[in-house]
Amino acid sequence: MSSHPKEKNNERFGHLPLSTSGPQECSLTGAALLRNPPFNKGSAFTKEERETFKLHSLIPPNIQTLQEQVDRAYEQYSSRPNDLAKNTFMTSMKEQNEVLYYKLIQDHIKEMFSVIYTPTEGEAIQNYSRLFRRPEGCFLNIEDQDRIEDNMDQWGEPDGIDVIVVSDGEQILGIGDQGVGGILISIAKLVIYTLCAGIHPSRTLPVVLDCGTNNKDLLDDELYLGLRQPRARGEKYDQFVDKFVKACRKRYPKAYIHFEDFGLNNARRILEKYTPQFACFNDDVQGTGCVTLAAIYTAFKVSGVKWDDARFLMYGAGTAGTGIADQLKDAIATETGKSKDEASKQIWCVDKPGLLLKSKKDKLTPAQVHYAREDKEWEGKDHNDLCAIIKEVKPHVLVGTSTVAGAFSKEAVQEMAKHVERPVIFPLSNPTKLHEAKPQDLFDWTEGKALVATGSPFPPATYNGKEYEISECNNSVTFPGIGLGAVLSRAHLLPPSLLVAAVKALASLAPTIKGTGAGLLPDVTDVREVSVQIAKNVIKAAVKEGLNEEKNIPKNDDDLEEWIREQMWDARYRSLKLVEATEATPLAKGEAGTSTMRRAAKL
Repeated sequence: MSSHPKEKNNERFGHLPLSTSGPQECSLTGAALLRNPPFNKGSAFTKEERETFKLHSLIPPNIQTLQEQVDRAYEQYSSRPNDLAKNTFMTSMKEQNEVLYYKLIQDHIKEMFSVIYTPTEGEAIQNYSRLFRRPEGCFLNIEDQDRIEDNMDQWGEPDGIDVIVVSDGEQILGIGDQGVGGILISIAKLVIYTLCAGIHPSRTLPVVLDCGTNNKDLLDDELYLGLRQPRARGEKYDQFVDKFVKACRKRYPKAYIHFEDFGLNNARRILEKYTPQFACFNDDVQGTGCVTLAAIYTAFKVSGVKWDDARFLMYGAGTAGTGIADQLKDAIATETGKSKDEASKQIWCVDKPGLLLKSKKDKLTPAQVHYAREDKEWEGKDHNDLCAIIKEVKPHVLVGTSTVAGAFSKEAVQEMAKHVERPVIFPLSNPTKLHEAKPQDLFDWTEGKALVATGSPFPPATYNGKEYEISECNNSVTFPGIGLGAVLSRAHLLPPSLLVAAVKALASLAPTIKGTGAGLLPDVTDVREVSVQIAKNVIKAAVKEGLNEEKNIPKNDDDLEEWIREQMWDARYRSLKLVEATEATPLAKGEAGTSTMRRAAKL
């Protein structure tokens, strides 16, 4: 028997529906059990379980531990010739043994994160129709809108889904329109929710909204699996999204909806439309902004810059850039008491037309309009060259989301360093080949004074014999904890105040604040503990504002943490308790969620 502390029911919180302690009920036996990814333990079934669940002769006799399985799986993983092959191997494992899949990643998270997520997942998405083996997730298409409600009903009972991630596949991971392949980004995000925050994998639903595609390579590919037609726009598109949202709200009223990788013209307006209605989130707009803001909070504590005086220059004003700007605007307003209009005057944004000016209104997106400067401020001044703009603005913070490799030149960086003691410079574009500057160069050009965070992993920088860890502005240390807090509190809205609470929790855990290193953000290896603290802050903020629908949430911090941890799914084998099918829940029957690829009967 396992000696894991959750082996026995938690005396205080074991009654909760999401409790993860004690035995797990299961009505499957024999080969049906082995074919069920959430329950399958392979060679790790105990002697008692092999007897009870009629597994003798179906598996080899030697009983192994989960760690032994992880070691074997890692050896198999390591033998794959390239990252795409490793990604495919992991997909296959997830379809066989869910616990082993997550445990393997958990034990090798630094190495595997780029394989299961960006950049390798982007390559998998590009090749989705060619690598396709079996469907996973919910496929909705714009030509079949009358079926949406019925389609959504097929994924379980109303209380059976906690998180829905949906993408329309238009702006995937910096590689653009990938059509129906967008289902893989929804799946990948939900893997991260489970891995990093313990969201139960059987209570998640990945969705793709197939609106067609403008990707000519896909349209010309005879193996392409999505709608072979141009991407829909306008009223038809909006009706499609709205029907999907209404179907979700009707069938799964408690579910938290995460919008992912929608196009520039749709992401923000969809988020703004639905944020006042229910708890929803867009990682491209809000997640990047939250993690970047947390790093800035930390940098300001190191540099002593005051929010009243801080000047921010955004280089790149797309979805991510304006999302960060929005978070900065909220933070300035919160920290200084200024109105949001006044706060926005501390932010300068540069995009393809150059510095955003009011006279360029026809070239500006709705999100960019808020940050356009008065033309008279720049009369006779160069507003197209980054170095010239830096010389005029004298920013404390320079953030890059431009995908223009090398955009932060030595001249521009050293101009910034002339005006501020500790320049805060974040080249966030990814993948790595698109970064605006290398961290090592930033340290060299500023004589080691720069405070740096990046959008992709980088090795430590060195200056004068001292080594500096480079923090990665990885959304995965932020959005899972926010989602966990929203799910456990059953928050019916997710306003900016809850995001600010999450940001402050994240910033408080930075190594440079805790005295454990120089990093501006916690490392991804610590992400589950980070998610607990973020969730705790989000839950407390939700309760304070009366946004929680979950009752009996502990008020004491220690009790609240125990309550949160008890409801976080762990990558471990729980003891199985055989129950009759007539008495079994959908989960016990292997019919809950999407991981089983089995659809529960329509109620």
